[in-house]
Amino acid sequence: MAATTSKQRLALAICDFLSTSVTDGTLQADDKDSIDVAINCIAEAFRVDPNDKAAVSEAIGSQNLLQIYSVYEKLKNVSKPAAGSSSTSDASSSAQPSASAAAAAASSPAPISDEQKKQAEALKSKGNAAMAQKDYAAAIDLYTQALALHPGNPVFLSNRAAAYSAARDHQSARADAEAAVAIDPRYTKAWSRLGLARFALGDARGAMEAYSKGIEYEGNGGSEAMKKGFETAKRRVEELEAEEREARDAPIGGGSVPDLGGLAGMFGGGGAGGGGGGMPDLSSIMNNPMFASMAQNIMSNPDVMSNLMNNPRLREMANQFSSGGGMPDLSRLMSDPNIEELARSVMGGGGRGSGAGQGGAGGGPGN
Repeated sequence: MAATTSKQRLALAICDFLSTSVTDGTLQADDKDSIDVAINCIAEAFRVDPNDKAAVSEAIGSQNLLQIYSVYEKLKNVSKPAAGSSSTSDASSSAQPSASAAAAAASSPAPISDEQKKQAEALKSKGNAAMAQKDYAAAIDLYTQALALHPGNPVFLSNRAAAYSAARDHQSARADAEAAVAIDPRYTKAWSRLGLARFALGDARGAMEAYSKGIEYEGNGGSEAMKKGFETAKRRVEELEAEEREARDAPIGGGSVPDLGGLAGMFGGGGAGGGGGGMPDLSSIMNNPMFASMAQNIMSNPDVMSNLMNNPRLREMANQFSSGGGMPDLSRLMSDPNIEELARSVMGGGGRGSGAGQGGAGGGPGN
């Protein structure tokens, strides 16, 4: 089974690492049974096949998990940028790189030879060519090889983020773009690619903030592409805020006062002065929107159900019906002020002074 997500590919890489650790002497032969159990558990949990050589090769590319982790170790052991160098205390958290990305900020990496840099640039160029041919898997692999030679290069990370986005792996794209802007906030292409990845993941506010940062670092009002991304994200944020306001302000059940007399008539209430007692018109009841709204409110609100069950008049009505006494006079029942108020709350009526939909509305979420 081919691995289709980043987590599945990581699971395959872990299985490969465990299997290799037994065969290369890292672990004792006596540990093989335990390792096999662990591999089987991981494979079953993530629904991957560690025996599928093609899937494993696709997951780890030209490197194994140990080599990939060695790159991470090089990145995490460097100093972080000075606190407060480019952000303010009230900045939104989604505008800043994640903690793992900040750990990758390579301000003083281990020495890299000129030959390594030359090889890494050649791999990046091949990756760019693969991107032009829309061979995104090859591009990702080539950029990864370049990063192995030159860890923490923001251009390589940003390019790989673009390749991940093109391959619709937006989570990996976001991680690479966040690492790139943590390393070099002035590299504006990385902010653009971070905005795209966040927007694709449904984080329109985070996308708008990423584009805003890009515009800030570009200067002169930003490029047309960056401004277009910002406006697209901003429109989506405005749409979300409008939906939030509409949901917050919408009156429950439409806000209208229920027609209690009509409901009593459907249940067999005998009109003015009538004794009632006949069987209710069940067809009318089931097709009546007011009754449907009442039933929905009862089922979704345990407090309403509890109030119904504890109301003495309703218990009296239920006892009368169950003991063969026939249907009660619902017209008289509905004229009871307590029952009337209960019915209003059940069916979404405004009640006395409820001011449905007029609650104190706070501002939309901060950006």
